[in-house]
Amino acid sequence: MVTTSATTFSIGSTVSFGSRGNPLPQSKPFVARFTSPNSLASFSGLKAATYVNCESESSFFGKESSAALRGSFVPKAQKANQKSQNGLQPVASYKVAILGAAGGIGQPLALLIKMSPLVSALNLYDIANVKGVAADLSHCNTPSQVQDFTGASELGNCLKGVNAVVIPAGVPRKPGMTRDDLFNINANIVKTLVEAVADNCPDAFIHIISNPVNSTVPIAAEVLKQKGVYDPKKLFGVTTLDVVRANTFVAQKKNLKLIDVDVPVVGGHAGITILPLLSKTKPSVNFTNEEVEQLTVRIQNAGTEVVEAKAGAGSATLSMAYAAARFVESSLRALDGDGDVYECSFVQSDLTDLPFFASRIKLGRKGIEALIPSDLSGLSEYEEKALEALKPELKASIEKGIAFLQKQPVTA
Repeated sequence: MVTTSATTFSIGSTVSFGSRGNPLPQSKPFVARFTSPNSLASFSGLKAATYVNCESESSFFGKESSAALRGSFVPKAQKANQKSQNGLQPVASYKVAILGAAGGIGQPLALLIKMSPLVSALNLYDIANVKGVAADLSHCNTPSQVQDFTGASELGNCLKGVNAVVIPAGVPRKPGMTRDDLFNINANIVKTLVEAVADNCPDAFIHIISNPVNSTVPIAAEVLKQKGVYDPKKLFGVTTLDVVRANTFVAQKKNLKLIDVDVPVVGGHAGITILPLLSKTKPSVNFTNEEVEQLTVRIQNAGTEVVEAKAGAGSATLSMAYAAARFVESSLRALDGDGDVYECSFVQSDLTDLPFFASRIKLGRKGIEALIPSDLSGLSEYEEKALEALKPELKASIEKGIAFLQKQPVTA
């Protein structure tokens, strides 16, 4: 995975990274060395190890990385060695589809997902220019097989048998454009794509990146309801970029090691609806009132910071792709049976009086296993006020998405 420092896997001449050996999903660089003549029953593309040495500085992952690797990898390796000496038995068995794969987010996201040891098939869809992206990626020597699908006539085939769908499709923000300006275009795009998901892979995990997420996730939910296949545990608005930014900005501000920092971000995924809970920062750190306000505003406006810096050439594509890849990797690890996977996401929720809300969730094989209500207890006075202040705007965005679907029923 892409890291702030180089990621290294080494075993003599070859490497194995087991399907459940991935560490927890927080932003850290990571080094793992595996040494053994024997093979794992889990697949990583190359060879195997019973001895695992983890030096934590990881990619998408977190401070529990080393412990997670040791706890998951070593027993599996030992068990595999006891069972068989007949070589690798591939378990990179998950099929992922990216809808909007030729775009500014889609291309780097496809590259990062192509690097996952859990993915066996990577289906890339777009309305144009996706064939070259797929050809380029197909040359990477990682396990997943890449296929391209162009246009509405091929969308159904792209989605057949898929375990996880990622939707970055849509137009990007331009200078002076608000997320609401994106609504009419992207709402129709998400509606059409989720209809196809409902028809072809209704049990898949669905990851919505297309903005405005505060509205497009409710749109997706309404489509799935009208199709009779809605499972709220499997629909995710990807807000991981807010967490990635919060972790980065806090580490910079307080001169902390980024590998140690974790800031939960709740609410929504636009402007003041983004609420970093700085009082819940790990490790515990003190902020002045001025620092809290400065950091909160910067995290809320970080997307605009990138749009303005690119001066009309796009929006936050690379950081968004990184954050989305982190969340998708977490989803795949949960599908693969990892019992300790947590992320923040905009989901159907009963934590507040709003029907959708971003908060930390626990992921499992069937999707969301639990919301984490403790994050909303013991908030600072600033956070309590900000939480109440964001609710009207978030409520309006949710209702806007629902109303859109009521006016435009789904295609039978």
